Amino acid sequence: MENIKAVQESFSVQAEGFESKQMNFSKQEYLDYIVREIGAAKTDRVLEVAAGTCICGRNLAPLVNSVVCLDATPAMLKIGRDRAEKERLTNMQFVQGYAEAIPYPDETYDITLSRLSFHHFSEISAPFAEMNRVLKPGGKLVLIDMEAAEEDLRDTEDRIEAMRDPSHVRNASRSEFLALFQRHGCKLVKAEGTGIPVELSAWMELTKTPGDIRQEIISMMEEDLAGGTKTGFRPYRKDGTIWFDQRWLLMLGIKGVAASADADCAWKERM
Repeated sequence: MENIKAVQESFSVQAEGFESKQMNFSKQEYLDYIVREIGAAKTDRVLEVAAGTCICGRNLAPLVNSVVCLDATPAMLKIGRDRAEKERLTNMQFVQGYAEAIPYPDETYDITLSRLSFHHFSEISAPFAEMNRVLKPGGKLVLIDMEAAEEDLRDTEDRIEAMRDPSHVRNASRSEFLALFQRHGCKLVKAEGTGIPVELSAWMELTKTPGDIRQEIISMMEEDLAGGTKTGFRPYRKDGTIWFDQRWLLMLGIKGVAASADADCAWKERM
């Protein structure tokens, strides 16, 4: 929880615009894909960890028994709660709490889920261990997050991410995520990468990045586009503006199934 103050400050700013149509972070097509891949049952109890506005949980709620949305930032939870009420979702709870210390007993949930949170954690093993602890044997642990750039550009990519959002810590690689599942006894049964188009100015507007930092980031992207120093973002121009594609990884593991590097499923690419 070392980064918690920065996370709360950043997401209090982002809360109102987090589900903005200008961003692709909450695009319905991708949310529908997540719901399909999870394959929830009507009897399932779901916990979304570091849930933000709990947009994944809200999409799952009509299909399951109950959804608990756990997040550290009250502003995000308030928006999620208000939207759940408007959507008449009566099987949801919104709880302030921390991913590193989930306030529920062992083996409580059929599904634990976290989307776009692990790059904000100072250390990723503890929240994963907690998600696994409260999961029933045979339950599904679902993790969705951004993938790190290639090794020689990771530091540059993370530096730009943190310039834009000071709560960003570090993007993890596929091998680092796989190691988490193996270490905690979760058999990885689904692992897919998807390119998510992001418009640079909208990305910085969401976090209200100060003007001088915005200009510095734009200059770095322009230099990359011109064939100079690489950023790790692989920017491109579209309709007169700068875009880049984030690589999102969806990983689903089953608790209590023996895992090994050889036995885990192969990565798939989804465009």
